Amino acid sequence: MRTTFVASEVGNGLRRNLTMTLAVVITVGVSLALFGVSLLVRAQVDTMKDFWYDKVEVSLFLCNENSDTPSCSNGAVTDAQREQIRADLESLRPLVQDIFFESQEEAYARFVEQYANSPIVDNVTPDALPESFRVSLSDPTQYDIVASAFVGRPGVEQVNDQRAFLDRFFQLLGGLQVIALVIAMAMLVVTVLLIVNTMRVAAFSRRRETGIMRLVGASNFYIQLPFLLEAAIAAAVGAVIATGGLILVKVLIIDNVLAPAFQFTAFIGWDSVTAVVPILFIVGIGLSSLAAFFTLRKYLRV
Repeated sequence: MRTTFVASEVGNGLRRNLTMTLAVVITVGVSLALFGVSLLVRAQVDTMKDFWYDKVEVSLFLCNENSDTPSCSNGAVTDAQREQIRADLESLRPLVQDIFFESQEEAYARFVEQYANSPIVDNVTPDALPESFRVSLSDPTQYDIVASAFVGRPGVEQVNDQRAFLDRFFQLLGGLQVIALVIAMAMLVVTVLLIVNTMRVAAFSRRRETGIMRLVGASNFYIQLPFLLEAAIAAAVGAVIATGGLILVKVLIIDNVLAPAFQFTAFIGWDSVTAVVPILFIVGIGLSSLAAFFTLRKYLRV
């Protein structure tokens, strides 16, 4: 009978405050959707990091006739210097995984392919491009070991680390993630305030019933339970809406737009979405229930 009574009270409460309940559902849905998107952005950044850092290369550009750095003061790299650089790179295994030498002709062919539609190609000759060693590392974070061994060395004009560029790119993505998370948190605060106001109205409109329950000896928890369930149900429905929004983002934006357009990188899979969904329900129901509980402690006193 107690279960039936509580269920009927929950149904009556949802019907009495239907407008505010719908407002809570929509606000919770939007807030959790933004929160979920921020979590997906974080997962996307981590996925791209794993994908790109595995492909990071360190490039050792060798001196040519046009080089003007101090390490190239004796002119173009000699055969002996080139072979010694190769041998020293080999000595750094297993940190150094693969070593690829690119001649001036190969560098020019790659340059022409990259800038095929640009007039700059007409002003560049193979002699203007340097030879280089392109090195992939087993641990890209250990770039300093390679840099310290070759920066400023005779025959080496410059040592470039692709990770430095990627770090700046991922810092930008991280900033976007923070912005999305701040917006989501602000919406969650709005959601909590709306739930507080909804519980106040509900407690006020049913103060006579709760007063009678208190007089007949009902416990505080038993009196509060219908209100807590109302908040939890509204939050759960909002979490369902947010989950639907994330599924649409994955299907319509990531799978159908971004993935086909940017095939050179990796995107999150459904495992990332399924990992976020339980968090949405826990955060939504947890926040709503806590907000309702602390509000009711004050407004259900008789």
